[in-house]
Amino acid sequence: QVQLVESGGGSVQAGGSLTLSCAASGITYSSYCMGWFRQAPGKEREGVATIDRDGSTNYADFVKGRFTISQDNAKNTLYLQMNSLKPEDTTMYYCAVDFCASGSWYSLSSYAADYWGQGTQVTVSS
Repeated sequence: QVQLVESGGGSVQAGGSLTLSCAASGITYSSYCMGWFRQAPGKEREGVATIDRDGSTNYADFVKGRFTISQDNAKNTLYLQMNSLKPEDTTMYYCAVDFCASGSWYSLSSYAADYWGQGTQVTVSS
C-alpha cells in the first residue's frame, strides 16, 4: 500500500520561507517520478514542481526562482523548499507519485499522478 505523508505546512508572513516534506512508503518500484501540487478551494489542482527519475526538475512559472524541489532517495522523502512566499501561495499543497513509464512527469499534469498524499496547508499573510 503506497502512502504519502506531507508535513511542514504552516503560517508565515510574506517573504518568509517554509520547507514541505513528503515521506513515501510502500513503493516497490526502484525509481519513479514525484511532484508537488496545490489546490485552492473551487479551483483545479495545479502542478508546482516535479522531479523525474533521472533527477530532472520542472517548475511552474509562478514558482520559478522561489521554490526548489528535491528528494532524499535513502529516506524516500520529497522536499519543497519555498522561499519568498507570497499571499497568493496560500492553499493546500499535495505531494504525488507517478510511476512514469516514460521516465518523466508529463508537463506538471495532475492527471499523471498514481497516488496522492493528504495535503498540508500553507498560509502566507501580508
